[in-house]
Amino acid sequence: MIARTWSARATEQGAEDYRAYFEHTLLPRLRELPGFSGAYLLSRENAGLVELTTHTLWESPAAIRAFAGEDPTAAVVEPEARAFLRASDSRVVHRTVLLATGTD
Repeated sequence: MIARTWSARATEQGAEDYRAYFEHTLLPRLRELPGFSGAYLLSRENAGLVELTTHTLWESPAAIRAFAGEDPTAAVVEPEARAFLRASDSRVVHRTVLLATGTD
């Protein structure tokens, strides 16, 4: 499994709006993609803004490429989502998941 990590910054309201977008719009779309395995959306206060970090989980590099296109390290951020953000990374980082445990 591969974790795809991306970060953005938003106001408090923008972060809440992005959370709602992530939950109600983006996740349903991602769940339809072959090879998508799950996601985390994390936040923290940082210098007066909220830093958002997404971690999406994928079964293979091919699944990521099917989602992201020819350059798998390019961030995929829809204009609808950009409207909630002050700034966002243009690149993502991929990491191989060596160990994962459930929260049950």
